[in-house]
Amino acid sequence: MFPHKKETVRMDQQTKQPLEPRMEEGSAMVIAGVQGRYSKATVGDIPRLWELFDSCIKEIKRRTGGVTYGVCHNPHHDEFDYLAGVQVPSKDDVPSNFKYVEIPARRYAVFPHYGAVQALAQTYERIMFEWLPHSGFKVAGADFERYSADFDVKKGTGTVEVWVPVEKRG
Repeated sequence: MFPHKKETVRMDQQTKQPLEPRMEEGSAMVIAGVQGRYSKATVGDIPRLWELFDSCIKEIKRRTGGVTYGVCHNPHHDEFDYLAGVQVPSKDDVPSNFKYVEIPARRYAVFPHYGAVQALAQTYERIMFEWLPHSGFKVAGADFERYSADFDVKKGTGTVEVWVPVEKRG
């Protein structure tokens, strides 16, 4: 009867958590996977991209580590590319039917995401509108979500972190 109520509860769970990032020096990576172009109106379709990736991840033979990544890049006119993927040793290890993103070594503000993966948009909004304006930093490249090895795509459970590349403002 009130479908918006469920979303409010989910959002409240997310917004009550502290927004305290840890700083990490991230090394250069190549992330290979499947990609789509999204806007605020179509961001709800990203889980379908993850389902597609889950069905073909076996085709990426040379993977580094057991985690998966959701890379937001190439923003233009309120749209962005989103790549669901895994780290590979080099771009030469990317099968021809997959896309890849090269991520340079950068300094990151790393934010834990609490609650359902469907509430990730609230975490991003809080980072960009609550934390960033008062942080003394500016965004310096493509951000990404890092999903733990035990992350369950279907249940949306496991550890999720948002990695935002930052550099000092000024």
